[in-house]
Amino acid sequence: MKFARRERRDVEINITPLIDVVFLLLIFMLVSTTFTKQTQLSIDLPEATGEPRAAQETQIEISITKDGGYAVNQVPLAESDLATLRRALQEVSGGDSSRPMIITADYKTPHQAVVTAMDAAGQLGFVHLSITTRHGDGARD
Repeated sequence: MKFARRERRDVEINITPLIDVVFLLLIFMLVSTTFTKQTQLSIDLPEATGEPRAAQETQIEISITKDGGYAVNQVPLAESDLATLRRALQEVSGGDSSRPMIITADYKTPHQAVVTAMDAAGQLGFVHLSITTRHGDGARD
C-alpha cells in the first residue's frame, strides 16, 4: 500500500462571522434598552397649626392567664366569671365605654375565656377592642 503525502497547509480561523454576531448583539441590546428619565416634583407640604392634645385617653387592659384567670389593669380578680369581670370593668371605666380596651391572653388560654372577656366588654358598650396574645415568656404579638 502506497501512501501519498499531502501538502500541509496552515489552518486559519475566520473570525468575521463572529464579529458580525457580536455587533448584532450589541445593536440589539442598544435598541431594546430603555433609559428612564427621573423627574422630581417640588411639593410644598402643609404644616400643622394646632395644639397637641393635653391628655391621651387611658386604656383598659384585660389580661387572661393560661388557666383562664382574669386581671383588669394588672389587678387580679378573685373569680373568673362574667359577673365579676363586668363589675371590675364597670369600676375601672367609671361608665365611660368610649375608652379603648386591650384583651391580652396567654397563647394557651382557652378560647372561651377570651370570648367571655369580649362578651363582658360588649355588654358594657365597649367598641374599641384590641386582642393580643402573650407567649409564655411574656412577649406580645
